Amino acid sequence: MEIIDAIKKAKQNDQIAFNFLLDTFWNEVYKFQLKRTKNENDAEDITIQTFSRAFDKINTYNEDYKFKTWLITISKNIHIDLIRKQKKTIRNTSKDDNERYFDIVDDSPTPEDKIITEQNLAKLLRDIKKLKPHYQEIINLRYFQEFSYKEISHELNEPINNVKVKLLRAKKLLAAIITKT
Repeated sequence: MEIIDAIKKAKQNDQIAFNFLLDTFWNEVYKFQLKRTKNENDAEDITIQTFSRAFDKINTYNEDYKFKTWLITISKNIHIDLIRKQKKTIRNTSKDDNERYFDIVDDSPTPEDKIITEQNLAKLLRDIKKLKPHYQEIINLRYFQEFSYKEISHELNEPINNVKVKLLRAKKLLAAIITKT
């Protein structure tokens, strides 16, 4: 599939086209963010948000520009927004003129590793456990607890498009792990 064709199909909500674009550009956006953030988790989160926003706003894409450039611009803006948000969470608080301290709000998510004990799924569960905790959680919510996208979105406090992109990425990573063994 050509990129131009994939974009046209994605504008018509073709899931295969979205998958193709995600596969084609994931590494480039991720590497761009990894250089900026120097943190794998932040780079991955921003990349997920980038594709989520891009797929949500695919109809605004101007074909006079390269798709990769459009994605990188979205990614850069998300990173800037994240930095601004983090700066707002650090507040200078003073009790009096001599005593000053900084109140730093830590709103980073804590990784949850849910253990599922069904014996007939032991191998699949071992493979799932090879994934990062946030991918384990989203697979658990979708396939074991049978949450809808909307319920997962509410549970994780993330937009539905982020949930869809994360789930797609988790399935691709899990498929790669399964085919290796």
